[in-house]
Amino acid sequence: MAKAISPDYAVGAHTGSLGLTFSTGAKLGEGLSHGAFVSQHGSWNRKPLSGYRVIFIPFNNDTPSGAPRELLSGFLTEDGKAQGRPVGIAVDKRGGLLVADDVGNAVWRVAQ
Repeated sequence: MAKAISPDYAVGAHTGSLGLTFSTGAKLGEGLSHGAFVSQHGSWNRKPLSGYRVIFIPFNNDTPSGAPRELLSGFLTEDGKAQGRPVGIAVDKRGGLLVADDVGNAVWRVAQ
């Protein structure tokens, strides 16, 4: 008989969580040193819209250990128009977080 496997961590429906990188090498402060960064491209056919942000999921002993923290947002205007949609994500050699945005046609760098 087929069985569904429960996810280790749920990031929410329709968020378009496309990018994932672990915090190894990131220099963004103690609270962001053990976990994963997730770029959420966002929904386009749902109200209310969801995603359109980058979140940090804390880890303890290689396991998700808490609620996600919003790290980067502001990709939607007040009337719900997308100014940006985060896609790819990586930690650069200096410890900053790079976020590729396929609507704003930019690469954002988050640094401390």
